[in-house]
Amino acid sequence: MSKQALEAEDRAAPYEEDFYLWLLGQAELLRQGRVQDLDLENLAEEVESIGRSDKREVCNRLVTLMAHLLKYDYQSEKRTRSWRATIREQRRQLELLFQDSPSLKKTFAPTILSDGFHEAKLEADDETGLGFDTFPETCPHGLEQLLDDDFFPEAPNG
Repeated sequence: MSKQALEAEDRAAPYEEDFYLWLLGQAELLRQGRVQDLDLENLAEEVESIGRSDKREVCNRLVTLMAHLLKYDYQSEKRTRSWRATIREQRRQLELLFQDSPSLKKTFAPTILSDGFHEAKLEADDETGLGFDTFPETCPHGLEQLLDDDFFPEAPNG
């Protein structure tokens, strides 16, 4: 059997046995237009999981960003370059996600500002020891301000 035939046979691996080879095989079938041979159920599941993964990443990065901005604002005497670097990195990674999927910015990110702010407060409380009630009820910054590279709270609240 030729190497090329062996590789084609390997790419026909079932989803449960070798995900990577299955994925390569599905991509090849798509390129060849052999839609009837695709593993449609598993392929649809994987496509959906990519969207869920991106949503989780946006949520995690926004929560981290909000928590670091709270720390930056409420512990101005302890501000470090590391906090600024984390804030900038979260903004950079969020911008990359939003460039690939603008709908996440329009439809999903605004809900995180309210739903995820509680989590950000918990994180900031754990890291600062200032107390959960020290921080505001709702996120004091809008999405555009959170994502603005030049925005850092200047007036100390702590």
